[in-house]
Amino acid sequence: MYIFLILGILSLLSGIGLIYWINRRRFYRRNVAGLEGFSSFEASLFIRFIERIGKWLAYALILFSLFLFYLHSLEKERIEDKKQRIEMSDKASKIETN
Repeated sequence: MYIFLILGILSLLSGIGLIYWINRRRFYRRNVAGLEGFSSFEASLFIRFIERIGKWLAYALILFSLFLFYLHSLEKERIEDKKQRIEMSDKASKIETN
């Protein structure tokens, strides 16, 4: 039952951590003028491309975590409903025996 909750929390933290890490790298790449400094043009293209893919992956992880939280709430409702039906059937069987 709690597997959805645990996976949701882990994917949410991973997504937020990935966004933080990418933004932190961008921040420390900036020079005094506020421009990002790269060793070459190719490095600039490659790093920005990888960071863009990383951000999309982070957003996907966050959306996946929201989906897992939703599944967890559905599973929790299903279990509570099942418990309630069992309790009602137990009460009904006790009334019938009396």
